[in-house]
Amino acid sequence: MDVVYSRTHLKHAPARFIRLGEWADNPETPARAENLVAAARAAGHRVIAPDDFGASPRRAVHGAAHLAFLESAHRRWLQLDGASDDLVPNAHPIRHGAAYPEGVVGQAGWHIADTACPIGPGSWEAACASANVAVHAAQLVLDGAPAAYGICRPPGHHAFDDLSGGFCLLNNIAIAAEHMRAKISRVAILDIDVHHGNGTQGIFYERGDVLFVSVHADPSAFYPFFTGYGDERGAGAGEGATLNLPVALGEGDDAYVAAIGRGVAAIAAYRPEALLISLGFDAYVDDPLSPLAVTSGGFEAAGAAIAGLGLPTVLIQEGGYDCRTLGRNLMAFLAGFLG
Repeated sequence: MDVVYSRTHLKHAPARFIRLGEWADNPETPARAENLVAAARAAGHRVIAPDDFGASPRRAVHGAAHLAFLESAHRRWLQLDGASDDLVPNAHPIRHGAAYPEGVVGQAGWHIADTACPIGPGSWEAACASANVAVHAAQLVLDGAPAAYGICRPPGHHAFDDLSGGFCLLNNIAIAAEHMRAKISRVAILDIDVHHGNGTQGIFYERGDVLFVSVHADPSAFYPFFTGYGDERGAGAGEGATLNLPVALGEGDDAYVAAIGRGVAAIAAYRPEALLISLGFDAYVDDPLSPLAVTSGGFEAAGAAIAGLGLPTVLIQEGGYDCRTLGRNLMAFLAGFLG
C-alpha cells in the first residue's frame, strides 16, 4: 500500500501546551510521524512525498479569515511584548459575544478552541503539507488504488471550518473528503480516534452527501466535552447523516470493536462510493491521553471489520501519543485491514 508522508511536519514542534491549568510537555511531537513512517517502511510499504495541491483544497473547507489567521498568527504573536515562543490563546468568545476582534490575541481565541493547539514558527507550513498528504492519498484512491494511507501531522479532526483546536489546525480528512466529492457523489467518514471528531462533524453536519460516523470515548467527562453524543444526527439536508457511537470510559476491545461494527453497518447501508478513516491509536490502553483500554488486538479487529466493507479506502492519521507503540499498533491495524 502507498503511504504518503512529508518531512515538512518536522517544522511543527511546539514544546508545551496548557493542560489542567499547567504547562505540560506537548505529546503531539514529530516523533509520532517518524515512528509511523519507520514502521511502514520496515513492513515494505512504499512511502511517497505528496504533490503540492495549492490553496484550493484548503479554501474548499476553511473560511478565508481562518486561513489568513493561521498563516500570519505566529509572526504577529511574536510582535507582542512578553509573548511566549509559541502562540497559545488565553481569551475566548463567551456565549453572549459575537464581535470579531482585530488584534492577534483576540483572534487567537476566536480561531482556536482551547489551549491544546499551540502554533509555532513552522506550524502553518506543516499544516499545509499535512493537508497535501491527505489530498494526495485521496487522489491515489480516486485514481484506482484500493487503499492509501496519509501520515498527516499535525492531525485534523478537531478543526472546524473556522476554528482550530485539540492539536489540529486544518481538517485534513474533511479536505480529502471534499476533494473526492468533486469526482464522486457520496463518501463516508469513519472516525475511530478516542476523541470525537467534532470539527469533521461540524463541517458536514448539514450535508447529506458525506456520512460521518464517530466511535470515541464518552464525551460527558472527556475531550471535546460539548459534542459527540448519540442524539446528534445532523440537520437540514444532513439529518440522519451523522452517527455518534460513544464508548463508556474504561472499556476495552470488546466495546470498541462492537461500536465500530455498528458504524460499519451504518456505512454499508449508506452505500458510499469511497470511505475515509480518521485513524487514531489514542484509544490504546497505555496511551497517555486515553480513558479506554484498547489493545493492539483490538486495532487489528477494527481493521478487519472496516476491510469487510470492501470499499476504496483512504486512511488519514489522527491521534496516538504513546510513541513506543505507535508502529506496533499501525501494523496491527493494517494486518487486519489488509488481511
